[in-house]
Amino acid sequence: MPSHTIATMIAAAENAGAGLVEDQARIAELTIRSKAGVADMFSEADLRAEQTVLDALSAYRPDYGFLGEEGGLRPGSDAEHVWIVDPLDGTTNFLTGSPLFAVNIALAREGRVIAGVTHVPLLNETFWAEDGAGAWLNDRRIQVSTRATLGEAVLGVGIPFATKPLHGQFLVEMERLTNRITGIRRLGAGAIDMAWVACGRHDAYWEQSVSAWDMAAGDVIVREAGGLVTDTAGGPLDLMGGTVLASTPAIQREVLEAIARV
Repeated sequence: MPSHTIATMIAAAENAGAGLVEDQARIAELTIRSKAGVADMFSEADLRAEQTVLDALSAYRPDYGFLGEEGGLRPGSDAEHVWIVDPLDGTTNFLTGSPLFAVNIALAREGRVIAGVTHVPLLNETFWAEDGAGAWLNDRRIQVSTRATLGEAVLGVGIPFATKPLHGQFLVEMERLTNRITGIRRLGAGAIDMAWVACGRHDAYWEQSVSAWDMAAGDVIVREAGGLVTDTAGGPLDLMGGTVLASTPAIQREVLEAIARV
């Protein structure tokens, strides 16, 4: 059974997700804005979802800090704990009618994620994990894939879009990998990619330009499912470091070699 903390996080994610489903159904009415360029969009749906999560978590632990994609950091009186929230991961998917978007909520203690939830409302899938309690998809325990070789692997990747850096690096990665693996997928929502590593749908996922709120929940979900989560150089994951590799233990070394910076 999930702890009170996880149950609160799941409820907050589900409430925000229900609002997003309603908003997607009336997408033509939403005000859509651009952050850093035409490829990095957000809407009033993102803002409403973040407020829904903030209200629920603040009622539960008013002393914890809150780092949200839309509202930035709101420090709390408890300096050790911070919620890390992406209210709508996969905004472009959401705006174009795809079901692959999620609400992500993580709880970090002194910089380490100790609990995480990734809720995909249109697929009726909620991935969650807490330190020492395993990883779960709804009420079913999950584990990473047992596929043993890179040749069998299906990998998820975050492709840099127009306003992101390292386009040349991505081309090198594709050249190194595509003739060695079964497939590469871009879902357009990094937290879903990480959740799919945790449940065995993907064998690894990496991205070279990613934010803390995109990977925080997936960090603990993948680890509790038996996977490894590092930066893309193989070092300890830094939530503010901008890169992530989530992988099964069997292929991590080979993936690291293939995505090494040029």
